[in-house]
Amino acid sequence: MTETSATGTERDRIEKEIVIEASPERVWAVLTEPVHVGKWFGQGDPTPVDLRPGGTMFLDHGEFGQFPTTIVTVEPPRRFAYRWAAAYPGEPATEGNSTLVEFTLAPAGNGTLLRVVETGFAALSIPARRRDTASYESHDGGWAGQVVNIKNYAETGSTEGVPGGDRPGAGTDG
Repeated sequence: MTETSATGTERDRIEKEIVIEASPERVWAVLTEPVHVGKWFGQGDPTPVDLRPGGTMFLDHGEFGQFPTTIVTVEPPRRFAYRWAAAYPGEPATEGNSTLVEFTLAPAGNGTLLRVVETGFAALSIPARRRDTASYESHDGGWAGQVVNIKNYAETGSTEGVPGGDRPGAGTDG
């Protein structure tokens, strides 16, 4: 896994890359289909997804809240982006209260190179009570674990045995 993060006062961009031994179509399905998103990101239940620009994907982050993200880009099976208001559980994500999460998929041998980029922290006002879960530092560490969850789930149908993958509801597909 390759990790690139801004340093110093430029903590606005998080970038993670990982090679997944699955086709871009499989990785795309894992990132966008309700049954799969709920497994690697949420609490295991299917996640409502209105897969179109302007649509909403609901992310259930357990004790941290539920987040109605706003889908920005849908270019199967290469690019998917949404806005996420991590500092404001339950509120629709807008340009003023959210970061932009972008997934880019590219063929890599027999698998897929997945790049996740999250931007917009510098302009975001985060309430003090949400800094531990919505800050640049929190998301930088969070994406480090989530790309491993995505990889494991895309390759095996399970998130068990990886950081964050042993939570209730995670596990085998199906």
